[in-house]
Amino acid sequence: MSNRSKVSGGSPTGDGTDTGSGADTGSGPAQPLLAAHGLVKARGKTLALRDASVELRAGEILAVTGPSGSGKSTLLHCLAGIVRPDAGTVTYDGQRLEELPEKRLSELRRTDFGVVFQFGQLVPELTALDNVALPLMLAGTGRARARERAGEWLERFGVRGQAESRPGEMSGGQAQRAALARALVTGPRVVFADEPTGALDSLAGEQVMTALAHTAREAGTAVLLITHDAQVAAYADREAQLRDGALTPLEVTA
Repeated sequence: MSNRSKVSGGSPTGDGTDTGSGADTGSGPAQPLLAAHGLVKARGKTLALRDASVELRAGEILAVTGPSGSGKSTLLHCLAGIVRPDAGTVTYDGQRLEELPEKRLSELRRTDFGVVFQFGQLVPELTALDNVALPLMLAGTGRARARERAGEWLERFGVRGQAESRPGEMSGGQAQRAALARALVTGPRVVFADEPTGALDSLAGEQVMTALAHTAREAGTAVLLITHDAQVAAYADREAQLRDGALTPLEVTA
């Protein structure tokens, strides 16, 4: 686990020193790869987000914690361009997501963004190998090459032996590691992980988080980690709490 500093309104207040994450360690903090400012999003008559702001840098793992119903998943969906906020801005690598057409947002989600959901959401009719290969094939990679790369990623996450198994034939931990492989196989710059261990026991959850943190830091991938579990949040560099749609700072020591 790496040192963590507080988040105030989503902006880091530490000195920008990298702790082996692959982030820029120049004379000052690196510019955010992904930033949101003043997000507002209503779900029916309820404000899921109210003036939420956050910044995420390359190679950094940021945990957003909070109780169920606090707006964590809504925040992730806005940051990943899955839903558009009612107000505020989301900027990825200089691009305002709310100004992009849906076709461009879909392209970003295929190439630059990887998403891991609580229950993996693997395609039940496909084997683990084909599930992981699917994003590559959708991006234009030939089937043989896509399956070859998928096998390499399954091996990296320790589930190569389940390559020909369908999700229903795998344990929860195995399926979630296959889902991680699927999210990372395209080499995304940002991974959005929504309660990735919520359906797992403690041992499987630890294995999944260790694999995610190691791979992300090795590749310099930014990770937005949504969790209500303090042990999962401990894998992050920074932590912010979302409660009633608003982000509040947390002071955390390593």
